[in-house]
Amino acid sequence: MTDTNELTRERAIQTAQNEIVLNAAYIDGNWLTIEAPSTGSDNDKDHALYDPSSAEVIATTRLCTNEHVAMAVNAASTAYASWSQTSTHERAHYLNAIADTMAQRFDTLVGLSVLNNGKPIEEAKIDVSDAIACYRYYADIITNQDTWSEVTTSETGIRLLKTYAAVGVCALIVPWNFPMVTTSWKLAPALAAGCTVILKPSEVTLLPELMLGNILSAIELPKGVVNILPGAAEVGAAMTSHPLVDKISFTGSNVIGEKVMSQAATGVKDISLELGGKSAIVVRADADIDNACDLIIGGIFTNAGQICSATSRLLVHQDIAESLFETLKTKAESLCIGDGFDTATQMGPLVSEQQFQQVKRYFGIATSENLDCITGGKILDRAGYFVTPTIYKNVPVSSQLWTEEVFGPVLVSQIFKDDSEAIHLANDSKFALAATIVSADETTALTMALQLQAGHIWINEQQIVLPEAGWGGFKQSGIGRELGADGLSAYQKSKHVLLTH
Repeated sequence: MTDTNELTRERAIQTAQNEIVLNAAYIDGNWLTIEAPSTGSDNDKDHALYDPSSAEVIATTRLCTNEHVAMAVNAASTAYASWSQTSTHERAHYLNAIADTMAQRFDTLVGLSVLNNGKPIEEAKIDVSDAIACYRYYADIITNQDTWSEVTTSETGIRLLKTYAAVGVCALIVPWNFPMVTTSWKLAPALAAGCTVILKPSEVTLLPELMLGNILSAIELPKGVVNILPGAAEVGAAMTSHPLVDKISFTGSNVIGEKVMSQAATGVKDISLELGGKSAIVVRADADIDNACDLIIGGIFTNAGQICSATSRLLVHQDIAESLFETLKTKAESLCIGDGFDTATQMGPLVSEQQFQQVKRYFGIATSENLDCITGGKILDRAGYFVTPTIYKNVPVSSQLWTEEVFGPVLVSQIFKDDSEAIHLANDSKFALAATIVSADETTALTMALQLQAGHIWINEQQIVLPEAGWGGFKQSGIGRELGADGLSAYQKSKHVLLTH
């Protein structure tokens, strides 16, 4: 699964310059040039794309306007009539074709992700592999979904049949932390269900996302079925408020998620939201300390902590706390921080100047709150958006770092005396997306999992996310589920037909 493209920054930049269509939106199956505005407003400036490892500009492009949104929605609305009536086998064919083409361009997509997102090569490889697996999964699941199923009723002389219909035209808004992955989580089930799509990738990480337009053209997906709009917040708002949009799926911050939900109320649009997290990792007294520390590090320092499910709150049993913190400090300080194209790198930079400043601000809050920093808490004196892996010990539950999502490599911790206290601390959050339990006693861990308020729980495992497993949380972590059969259901509505026997 490779295109034999050498994974170097130079090759990735060459791809960005020669293959990515910049200054354009993908509408109705074609790249439409975004013309430079003739006015003199701030919105006329070109949009810069950065290499987070150097903070240097990789490329400049222009972003869409509300006019492009209208064109894209009209194209999707027109295409819906025919696409929604295609056979499940035809839709599966296109989903597999997307996966096949991504596999053929595997190294190219990995290189673009490293270049524009900053993540280490091995993490980017996992991302592209996960996206490919997601398209294949929904190709398989839609092929095996019965067109009609008979429902058992208490009445005689009648039959009740059930089928599924696509929800309609969908506005998909994805974040910058997992380019291609979150897109696949939304786009694959939407296409499988028979929906047409307007997709807004994050304007921060456009390079790997825009390659999708080339892929869709290469596989000859029918025109208008997928439209890609590189745009800022106003484009997202125009999408979510458009009267011809039937469903919105948004992944991002709670602040923006609440605005999206408000906009969806007009016209009573279907909505899915995957929002913030402040997930807990619970390490019981019987846990293997070395393995527990590896799981803790994977849960908070992968992707430089820029993960909605990051287990950023550590709860450790008092009997092993001292030994665990000593081992954890050593392991955190031994992580190789650097350029994602360096195969030795284990943690890359933050994605942008904005994210860099946010994490820096939380370092300042930690200092003002006199938190006990056992390692890190610093920005690195080098080019790019680099900060240290950071761990705070015995953090009060009233601390902003305990209650708020930092979205960076920042771990806060508390010590507990028994399982009931650990469960209480884990659940004492407005978020409830994920959790990890580390314990030698699987039965006890499963019992604890039933009591934890979280949509996805790992026991003695890194944060592996399978296409088959529904993804989403409780409380303010969102509405609905992605992935698995639930992910397909999010883009379908059931229909029932009653007829005589």
